[in-house]
Amino acid sequence: MPDIMQFVPILIVGFAGSLALTPLSRQIAMRLGVVDKPNQRKIHLDHKPMMGGLAIYVALAAALLLFSPPRHIREFGAVLAGATVLALLGLIDDRYDLSWRTKLPVMALAAVGLVATGVRANLFGIPLLDSLITTIWIVAIINATNYLDNMDGQSAGMMAIAGFFFMLIALTQGLSLVSLLAAAVLGSALGFLVHNFNPSSTFMGDMGALPLGFILAVLAIKLEFEAPFSLRWLIPVFVLALPVFDINLVTWTRILEGRSPAEAGKDHTSNRIMSLGFSQRGTLVLIYGACTLFGTIALLVSAAPASEALKLTIFGIVLLLALAVLMVWIRQRFQKPPRSHPQNITPDLEHIPHG
Repeated sequence: MPDIMQFVPILIVGFAGSLALTPLSRQIAMRLGVVDKPNQRKIHLDHKPMMGGLAIYVALAAALLLFSPPRHIREFGAVLAGATVLALLGLIDDRYDLSWRTKLPVMALAAVGLVATGVRANLFGIPLLDSLITTIWIVAIINATNYLDNMDGQSAGMMAIAGFFFMLIALTQGLSLVSLLAAAVLGSALGFLVHNFNPSSTFMGDMGALPLGFILAVLAIKLEFEAPFSLRWLIPVFVLALPVFDINLVTWTRILEGRSPAEAGKDHTSNRIMSLGFSQRGTLVLIYGACTLFGTIALLVSAAPASEALKLTIFGIVLLLALAVLMVWIRQRFQKPPRSHPQNITPDLEHIPHG
């Protein structure tokens, strides 16, 4: 097991850097006009600067560059290179609202570049198949975390919780690379959350959501389990249960309602909870609680004997199915599904849907 104190400097620098740089990133965003404007699809009622991701990225990169152990320098470099490409993509998108057709190939390129360095899941033991699955996984998680940035404190808080549980699981497995990366995510997300919690003064935008999602996807891949396919491969899925759940919920809802999956709308998990009468803070408490619950299940599965791990896994899957049923019921009972307007679609991938 790696020295448990090894991740503390990265955690502290990530937190302090993000906390201190966020006000500066907010000023830069206002000067450049990188703001999220309110509309009928958004929760916020005023213009919000969107370059909080600049503070997150700089803090995270500084923490990794300052405290990267020499033995991990190649892998850290590959991860940081991919995160840098996505941070630049996010910055351009926050300013100019790029089409998803432009963004998706760049996400795939970042994923393929990482796979080319040898970082891939060992799910089936077949390199080509595992490489393809890894690429799809990374792109999917990048988009899942990006979809979460629709409410004050939601994306940063959920990423911090995921980083925390990845760090704990990595420490129990003796994986220093994963624990250090997870500590950087945890610290930088928490530092930004101080400014982003409801009522927020800034949003992270794509510049923050894309690289953080990329790193979380990498953390899931780098955990070590039995190979080839094993039940314990569901551990990272449980850690990222809410992001994975939400993107599937939103996608299938829009398809079944005859809308484009890329169309923005108030049909996310958080929107449905708020339709029950919960405040933004109350909704965040419930979402944070659910993330913590599934993260705890993942931690227990990682340490439990096979028979107990199976029971815990089934319990986690049943909870997700129950949550899906609840969300469908809320949609039908408390939200009137909007009619499709193909000629006036505003894609989720083209801007951050705060609401």
